[in-house]
Amino acid sequence: MRIHGSIAHDLGVAIVTGHYKPGDTLSGEIEFSEQLNVSRSAYREAVRMLAAKGLVESRPKAGTRVSDRSRWNLLDPDVLAWAFEGEPSEDFIRDLFELRMIVEPAAAELAARRREGADLARMGHALEEMARHGLATAAGQAADQLFHHTILQATRNAPLISLASSIEAAVGWTTIFKQRRRKLPRDPLPDHRVLFEAIADADADAARSAMTDLVRLAQEDTELSLRD
Repeated sequence: MRIHGSIAHDLGVAIVTGHYKPGDTLSGEIEFSEQLNVSRSAYREAVRMLAAKGLVESRPKAGTRVSDRSRWNLLDPDVLAWAFEGEPSEDFIRDLFELRMIVEPAAAELAARRREGADLARMGHALEEMARHGLATAAGQAADQLFHHTILQATRNAPLISLASSIEAAVGWTTIFKQRRRKLPRDPLPDHRVLFEAIADADADAARSAMTDLVRLAQEDTELSLRD
């Protein structure tokens, strides 16, 4: 990771996890660069990265302030990752599952109507990789993300596809989160296979229902981990 990316990561985690609160002023670039022994240009580039994600705003003479949370791009994959480096709130996790429940069942329905052979091949390969590696491994988690990404791609709906990286990140981080203290309470692979078969059969209603069940069960597993 380049130095400005490392600075953006550290500051981003500090902001998203509450070390810096909305309205707080960050150290000036001279002070900050001297503290960390980095160049002022690296610090400025890191601040630009954070500003692009809505986390901070810089104004002449006023310095760099942490933005109100309503301005944060919570669907940015980096912001999601930073949130899960701490202990995300139950409300935030439930919000992510509400988003998934709104988006993914409808996407599965469209995918069942519009999928092509290449989409099914990618989904099938992702299922094989999930089964081979398991969701406790990085490779298995990457395959799970690819499976959900491919469903969104198969909708042939550009705005939906633009959400793919955010949905992937939400799937990935909640999967990691729910097994952070114990093994997964059940094997979710059969739920994914049911969904795949519905999409392969071009059964739109069954695909919507299968995705609804998959997301609901994933949320239940995650909420069990919150109570640990």
